[in-house]
Amino acid sequence: MHYHEAAAFLFDLRRFSVKPGTERVEALLAHLGDPQEDVQFVQIAGSNGKGSTARMTESVLREAGLSVGLYTSPHLSALTERVRVDGREMTETAVADFVAEVRPWLIDRAAAGEPLTFFEVVTAMAVREFARREVDVAVLEAGLGGEYDATSAVDPAATAVTNVSLEHTAVLGDTIEEIARTKARIARPDAPFVTACDGEALDVVREVAGEAGAPVTRVTGDGATGDGPTGDGGDSGSDDPPAFAATYEGRVSATDAEISLAGEREGTYRIPLVGRHQAANAAVAVALADRTAAALGTDLADRAIRDGLARATWPGRFEVVDTAPLTVLDGAHNPAAARTLAATLDEYDYDDLHLVYAAMHDKEHAETAAALPDAATAVTCRPEIDRAEDPDVLAAALRSAGVDRVTSGGDVSDALVDAVDRADGDDCVLLVGSLFAVAEARAARNRTVRQRTVRDGADAAHALDTAGVPPAGVAARRDGVDHRVLTLRLRGDRAERVASEARAVGGDAALGGLGADEDRGAGGEQVPVTVAGTVAELRALVDRLAATGGDGLGGVAADIAAAVGIAEQEDDPEDPDLPWTDRTAVMGVLNVTPDSFHDGGRHADLDDAVAGVERMVESGVDIVDVGGESTRPGAEPVPVEEEIDRVVPTVEAIQSVPAVDAGDVLVSVDTRKPAVAEAALDAGADVINDVTGLEDPEMRSVVADADCPVIVIHSLDAPVDPDADPEYDDVVSEVVDALRERLALADTAGIDRDRVIVDPGLGFGKSPAEDFELLARCGEFAALGCPVLIGHSHKSLYGAVGRDADDREHATVAGTALAADRGADIVRVHDVAENRAAVDVAAAVDGALREGDDPEDAA
Repeated sequence: MHYHEAAAFLFDLRRFSVKPGTERVEALLAHLGDPQEDVQFVQIAGSNGKGSTARMTESVLREAGLSVGLYTSPHLSALTERVRVDGREMTETAVADFVAEVRPWLIDRAAAGEPLTFFEVVTAMAVREFARREVDVAVLEAGLGGEYDATSAVDPAATAVTNVSLEHTAVLGDTIEEIARTKARIARPDAPFVTACDGEALDVVREVAGEAGAPVTRVTGDGATGDGPTGDGGDSGSDDPPAFAATYEGRVSATDAEISLAGEREGTYRIPLVGRHQAANAAVAVALADRTAAALGTDLADRAIRDGLARATWPGRFEVVDTAPLTVLDGAHNPAAARTLAATLDEYDYDDLHLVYAAMHDKEHAETAAALPDAATAVTCRPEIDRAEDPDVLAAALRSAGVDRVTSGGDVSDALVDAVDRADGDDCVLLVGSLFAVAEARAARNRTVRQRTVRDGADAAHALDTAGVPPAGVAARRDGVDHRVLTLRLRGDRAERVASEARAVGGDAALGGLGADEDRGAGGEQVPVTVAGTVAELRALVDRLAATGGDGLGGVAADIAAAVGIAEQEDDPEDPDLPWTDRTAVMGVLNVTPDSFHDGGRHADLDDAVAGVERMVESGVDIVDVGGESTRPGAEPVPVEEEIDRVVPTVEAIQSVPAVDAGDVLVSVDTRKPAVAEAALDAGADVINDVTGLEDPEMRSVVADADCPVIVIHSLDAPVDPDADPEYDDVVSEVVDALRERLALADTAGIDRDRVIVDPGLGFGKSPAEDFELLARCGEFAALGCPVLIGHSHKSLYGAVGRDADDREHATVAGTALAADRGADIVRVHDVAENRAAVDVAAAVDGALREGDDPEDAA
């Protein structure tokens, strides 16, 4: 079964209405061999905040060294987002395999009048995936309810109810007491139960948990009212103090805030979630992670809490995507959520507010519009989904709420662009009302057009297959996929339009994923489209798309033009003259560690380090990369002060080398610790090489303040976890997507995109076959608009071609030549002279000498 068939089958299950009870999910799990018995679960219910709480809980447990699954809903742009293992989405292949196995059983159940719903089947798919991947624990976000929710088919090791408010009364009950009782019935005997409920809801959940034999941990968070989403910050009339009390300390950046904890855990912690209501969510997450770790016999160090909270990004939920103007995406879709959003936005200083508003037709438009912050202008829009409300209806609601300047629009991405164009740099643009609209806006902002290298029919078939085109489509289109080949993801109707226009100008195109099915882009799925043609044909395609005058295709045209190199580009006189600007630069590795995998201990002495840099300079090095902590598999972490003591004296000492002192050779520091980066920059380093890819918000702040070049690497673990076994459908596209998300964080932190270098991370959580695929297609990373670094020197991928650890010099040189030929801007190597020669030969083959350049100048 192909993914498009599997996804279409699952989305078709949405036609079946929800029925209370877990019997159907339990029957499906029994059919699958009861995989839930092989996994420890954490289950989180609540009226609001359960998604962000689940994400924070998962992140903290991962930082504690556990392999963690995460199940959340809804998704933004792909079904696979709902199921993650150690931060990575479930693969399309795994989805297809699951559906192929259960489809006959599900059809028989439907024929017997007992169909399962979409949510029930996807929940079972998540449970099965977590068992298959052998996670240590999985965090489940409940759907609407508790007792009768599909996630309650498992027996959790710990549970939580974040809070209770009036919601879905037709299903859950008419009163706070009834809803609290339903949600609290996820409690299990002897399984810790955490809650931030207050007042009547707290009394009920305590009663229900007590009847179940579940020990209750109460937490509080400040600043919300009793009927709001996050607790009250007080004791709610209770005589006993909370085990964890969180206080919101305010924003510390455009995207992050700080909370302080008191009680069983004390300290101040950074979270990438702004808003006073997030204090209680963070308190629930810490308490739940603490109780879960204890139940699993795992130590939960304060470092795990600190790093886990700081790295728990949650896209689409008050997501700041730009700062000039301040641009925020949020899915608030009811009056209560709009009031919370307004309170959060009040933490920011801006002049005028410009709204972009979309909503589903079954929402409370007038009440929600009235609860939103006062706006100077607004534009309404409609995401591509049947339930979306008419923009004219939304415009009327906004006018009734007091917004004078309202425009009825259509396409979400066009509406957002219009609002940003209307705003001044000190204004705020807020897109709100629907996660479907948020998803479309994010997809348009983060759209990446990759140019594929196609040399023959086999390359063409591979390009189509990795873009999700089914076998029949590969066979039909491979002969037409030549010349320039581009891949991108679009909303279903746009993907079909782009493919049609490409064929109309003489090129060819094929749709993958759900685009290969009649139900284009069901469930908000972005559809992969592969476009091929000559430069002239692609130019004609760009002109046709740009002439549409709307429907979001103007932005698509601009992105395609930029990828092919036919867009008008203005020279920036302030562009820095860096070693990688117009040729492949060579970065030499200078490890000052005793345990690095290739040269550990060689440069630990300062005199040896200086001599090593002098040899590199003589051999033609462009950048020296100093490392004070090994990232090899199984390496022991180095304390901050010890790493500083290794790195800073080395950076200072090598300034005595004339080429370094003159700035002809740059100094990079390979570190994942903000304090080390800051100290190294103060000592004279020019570049930060962050092996965690700017995952730490403090590292983003250090780099932004220094305005220095930074290398953003794709790495799942640092040091490398030798037991990690991630799965990829197409490693290149998935690494590009992951790096694109990190670049978005860098942009919002104020890091100049011109200063960012991307590294696909060969050897970091990839198999040798995947490493070679990244090497072969490294040119595709240019789609991110940044220089590309390949770090492959002496790594284990060469073991797959028969080269032992002490016999990889020649293989590395061969890899360098290929990387330089295929688009790498920087190669990171241990043997500078040999690899400098490979880079120079590759440059000559690619025409560096055709204009009569001196060979030494080309070097």
